[in-house]
Amino acid sequence: MYLVCGVFSMGLRTIRLDKYDEETLTYVQQRTGLTASEAFKQGLKAYAVSLKEEATEMPIEVYRRLDMGSGGYAVAPATEAKSAVREVIRKRYRRDPG
Repeated sequence: MYLVCGVFSMGLRTIRLDKYDEETLTYVQQRTGLTASEAFKQGLKAYAVSLKEEATEMPIEVYRRLDMGSGGYAVAPATEAKSAVREVIRKRYRRDPG
C-alpha cells in the first residue's frame, strides 16, 4: 500500500508500508484519532528528539579523555622515528658479552 501525505504548499511524500507497518499505522490512528499524516509527523518529531538526546562524542573528546600524557606512548618524536626504532631494536636484541 502507498500512503500519500501532504496538503497545498507542504511537501508531498509517498511512503511504502508493508503489512505490519500498515497495521501499526491503523492501530496508532485508532488509539489516537490522528490522521496518517499527523501520526507520521509526530513520529518523525519524536525520532528527531531522541537523536538529539543521544550521547554523541567527537573523536577529539575521546582522545582527550585517554590522557596518555605528553607524547602518549611514543618513545621519540616523529621526526626522530627512524633512529628511535634502531635504538629500541638495539636495546631489545643487544648481545651481552659473555
